Amino acid sequence: MSGAIALQRPPVQHSRMRRTEPIDRGIDEQESGAVAPSIPSSARRTWLAASAALVAFPRAVLAQSTPKVYRIGILRGVTPDSVRVWDGFFTDLRRFGYLQGTNLDLEIREYGNATRDPDALASELVRLPVDVIVTGASPAAEAAKRATSTIPIVMTAHPDPVGSGLVSSLARPGGNVTGLSVVTRELRGKQLQILKEVVPGVAKVAVLHNPDIPVQVRELKEVEVAGRSLGVRIIAVQARSVAEFADAFAAAARERAEAMIAFGGAVFFANRQQLVGYAGRGRLPVIYSFREFADAGGLMAYGPSLSESYRRAAWYVDRVLKGAHPQELAVEQPSQFEFVVNTTTAKTLGLVVPPAVLARAELVS
Repeated sequence: MSGAIALQRPPVQHSRMRRTEPIDRGIDEQESGAVAPSIPSSARRTWLAASAALVAFPRAVLAQSTPKVYRIGILRGVTPDSVRVWDGFFTDLRRFGYLQGTNLDLEIREYGNATRDPDALASELVRLPVDVIVTGASPAAEAAKRATSTIPIVMTAHPDPVGSGLVSSLARPGGNVTGLSVVTRELRGKQLQILKEVVPGVAKVAVLHNPDIPVQVRELKEVEVAGRSLGVRIIAVQARSVAEFADAFAAAARERAEAMIAFGGAVFFANRQQLVGYAGRGRLPVIYSFREFADAGGLMAYGPSLSESYRRAAWYVDRVLKGAHPQELAVEQPSQFEFVVNTTTAKTLGLVVPPAVLARAELVS
C-alpha cells in the first residue's frame, strides 16, 4: 500500500526534493546502502570556482588595504636639532606619497662629531636591510659604499663623487651610487676672489679643512693653484673635531693669516656656531661654503643651496623606490649659487664691503 503511494508522487516534486536535500543525507544513504544523488560535473566546477573566489576575496582586499612599507636608511653626521636642511627632503618625500607610519619606515644613524664610526653605522643599515641609503655630508657616502655594492645609495650633498671613487662619472655613475654633488672646481677660486674684493690687500689666506676627508685634501690643492694665480699665499690649517677648532685658529694667527676659507663637512656644519665664534674672537674674515654659516653669524658664504640639494634628493629616492637603478640616474651638479653677506658681522670686523659686492649678495644681519 505504501509503495503504491510512492509511485503516485509527481516526478517533478521528487526531483526538486533531491536537489534541496542536505549534503549529509547522501552520506547517510551511502552508509545505509542507498545510492547518493549525482551532481553534474559542470555544477561541481561552478561551485568550486565560487568557493575559491570567496576564499581569495578577503586576501585580495587585505593586500590592497595594506601598502608596501619602504625602509629608508639615513646616514649622517649631524643631529636633528643642529640643521634644518633635511626638512626639504622629508617634505618632498611626503609630497611623493611616502608617509611615516603608513608606507615609510625611517632608520636614521648619526655619527655626530666622530663619536661613532660611520662604517659601523652603515653596516647596521645594510644588515636591517633597507631599500635605499641616503647619505649626508662626506664621509657618509664613502662609508655606505664600503658597506654595500647592491643597496642603492643616494647622496644629498657630496663635494666630489668622481674623485672619491663613488661613481665612474657624473653622467654615468656605473654602480649603486647616485645623487647630488655640491662643489664645482670653480667654487674655491671664486671664494678666494671674493675675499680679495672684500679684504683690501689680502695676501695670506688660511684654509680650514678636515684631513680625514680625502676630498678636502684635494680641494686644498685646488685652492693653492687658485692662490698662485691670484698672488695669494695659502696657509693650510686643519681640524678633525670641534675640539681642534682652537688650535686651527691659533695656527692661522701664528702665520698671520688675514682671512680664511672654511670648507664644509659634517663636523664643521654641525658646529658652525662654535666655528663662527672662533672667527669672531680672532677678528678673522671668513668665507664659508653654505649660507647657514652666514645665518649663524659668519661674515660671508658662497656656494650651492643645501636646502635645494636635499630637497632634490627626495626625487632620486622616489625614482629608486619605483624601480630605477642608480646607474641610470646621472649625478646632478649645482646650477645656481648663493652669495650671502652678514652686514652686522662686517661692521663688527670693521670691514667696508664694496657696493659692487653688496649688489651681488643677499644681505643678512
